[in-house]
Amino acid sequence: MAFFKEHKLTTTQMIVGGFLIAILLGATLLTLPISSNSGEFTSFVDALFTSTSAVCVTGLTTLVTVDHWNLFGQIVIIILIQFGGLGVVTFATSILLILGKRITLQNRLLIQESYNLENLNGLVKLTIRILKGTFIVEGVGAFIYMFQFVPEYGIPRGIWYSVFHSISSFCNAGFDLIGNASYVKYHSNVLVNLVTMGLIISGGIGFPVWWDVLHKLHLTGKGKLSPRELFQKFDLHSKIAITMTLFLIFSGAIMFFLNEFSNPGTIGNFSLFDKIMASFFQSVTFRTAGYATLPQESLTVSTSLIGIIFMFIGGSPSGTAGGIKTVTIAILLLGAISSIRSKTDIEVFERKILDAYVRKALAVFLFSFTTLMVSTISLSIAMEKDLLNLLFESTSALATVGLSRGLTSELNTAGKIIIIITMYLGRIGPISMALALNINKNKTCRIQMPSSKVIVG
Repeated sequence: MAFFKEHKLTTTQMIVGGFLIAILLGATLLTLPISSNSGEFTSFVDALFTSTSAVCVTGLTTLVTVDHWNLFGQIVIIILIQFGGLGVVTFATSILLILGKRITLQNRLLIQESYNLENLNGLVKLTIRILKGTFIVEGVGAFIYMFQFVPEYGIPRGIWYSVFHSISSFCNAGFDLIGNASYVKYHSNVLVNLVTMGLIISGGIGFPVWWDVLHKLHLTGKGKLSPRELFQKFDLHSKIAITMTLFLIFSGAIMFFLNEFSNPGTIGNFSLFDKIMASFFQSVTFRTAGYATLPQESLTVSTSLIGIIFMFIGGSPSGTAGGIKTVTIAILLLGAISSIRSKTDIEVFERKILDAYVRKALAVFLFSFTTLMVSTISLSIAMEKDLLNLLFESTSALATVGLSRGLTSELNTAGKIIIIITMYLGRIGPISMALALNINKNKTCRIQMPSSKVIVG
């Protein structure tokens, strides 16, 4: 006890540790014979890989989920996915609320840091809303999925498949119970495509955007806002997240459609409608979902490179998606444009973005990019494979996407460990890891150093 009193953990260290404990606990359960179809022990490395992928809502798997894991193992995986999607803080807070325990100031600080919020106002209410909203959306998704899976697999199995895939889709996890080809058999199925895309987008847009949009829609319904004023009254964060999400979805779909139009390995032989639907699905899934209605190894080189960029960007902050986030890349682009135009301030939607957010965005980008390069180089040392496939795999792991060009099943032990570390860093964030390891907390130096000129560019 004396140790913990003298060495108080920061909120970031608690979040990092919480994810690590969940991964190790999940790996232990998945290693046991009660989790596998064969009734035998599973290699700890493969169990650890699966558990990390589930908690980090990635979707990369060295074992085919439906073939290797029995019902118990699948339940463990979906609990880990739900845990990872909601986050360790929200999950722990929900347990405290269920048990009727008091939410302490430390718990509130954890929630604040987990969702990157500015203040402590209404944090418990926010957690309750996140839980309710999550279960409502997942419930609706599961209900609609049943129209496909119940007739196809029967009532018990169809219901379980619907629940599993709804949670996995909303959490942007990419785990499926279909087989080793993901959703390829459903490439022309409108219901599966639309429901999956809807769940992916709703989870990846971020919880703060949810409440802002719902609040403004409520005011519009009461007549306090006109439909024309709706978007204008959104918070700046919501405006940027929504705008960037729509831009990435449509631009990604257009580029994919043009690049793959005549590719017989992907959409070349599809009808026009199926080509359009597959293009939109691929654009959505590129940004951290991990489901595939097309074989990723058949994509052209140009499409794969575009996919790497989209995976690296990812979804929006404080949601279930990974990547450096839409708002981060938007701030960096706006900062570059402002510099080119010789503007002092970075402005968007008639608002100024503070320099602190620009510095944070730059730090997120640099840490993530450095992590990606180290992961790719390490993977290339561990395995002599095509560079594009190595980069694609590392980006997918770091951005917690789950797409692969066939490399995951070929990973050796060293490659698996590298991807495990990459997935973990991608979920908690390279900066969070750096902060968590910063045990020595020196006081901020208030003495300002003299400035000097440097040459940039």
